[in-house]
Amino acid sequence: MDTDRTYDIQGLDLVDDHYTVEQAFIRNKYKAMDSRGNVLIRGKQKMFKMKEEFPFVDADGNEVFTVKAGGIIDVAGNYVLTDAQTGEDLVILDNDYSILQDTWKIRDARTEAKLAEINSRGALVTLARNFLPFGGLIPHKYEITDRDGDHVGSIEGQFSLKDRYEVHIDDASDVPKEPVIAAAMVIDAIQGN
Repeated sequence: MDTDRTYDIQGLDLVDDHYTVEQAFIRNKYKAMDSRGNVLIRGKQKMFKMKEEFPFVDADGNEVFTVKAGGIIDVAGNYVLTDAQTGEDLVILDNDYSILQDTWKIRDARTEAKLAEINSRGALVTLARNFLPFGGLIPHKYEITDRDGDHVGSIEGQFSLKDRYEVHIDDASDVPKEPVIAAAMVIDAIQGN
């Protein structure tokens, strides 16, 4: 990782090691809360866009970042996270589509160097979720690793009427938290998890 490069998003300060991401009942609308239950960011998928787009706002409604698809109908592709205040593209969320495992890479937007990876745990669970009737009700679990493949944290789906994920960051010294939290919301929306 470029030691001079920062992935901080202006106006957003994520300092906890545990976050809850929750989807609204009706559409791809999300909120991320800290360990005390305070809403930190909200995001929702813009409807009727040629390219999928997810603007995110802070608790006061100020836009902090946007995640936008690189192409039209981008099931397995790139989603760029852009700081709303500076206009700078910070990271790319890159989906490697497979029916056996969901894999998302978080890469530097300038150098394209891998910063982290988010992988579903277990091919059988992924297959069941994709092909069994009501398979989508099985909570999904992901492991977050750094660029060297070392464990950083997890994203664990909870069994509930609306999608809910617990995001645990065990060691974020080499992994920017903001893109991981954004990825938890975008993965759910894109893959219909």
